[in-house]
Amino acid sequence: MKKSLVHKLCCPIDKSELDLQIFKQDEQGEITDGLFTCTHCKRYYPIIYGLPIMTPDEYREKSLEAPILQHWGLNPSPAEQTFLLEKNNS
Repeated sequence: MKKSLVHKLCCPIDKSELDLQIFKQDEQGEITDGLFTCTHCKRYYPIIYGLPIMTPDEYREKSLEAPILQHWGLNPSPAEQTFLLEKNNS
């Protein structure tokens, strides 16, 4: 994902701004692994292999995203269809 596209995206649910965490970039500086988090509703949207996963909740598979988030050291909410991150108690 090109960094120039980051500022053109917003939360698909409430149209709020997104915070970005970058976990991995390629040699050209493009984002290959990262995470968008909505500043308002706190939903997360992973960037996997350079593709932001920004589909509505009802079309997402939490069981597919959870291992990736855990690999990045993040804790997805245990609620079945909630795409929010739990706060770390560290």
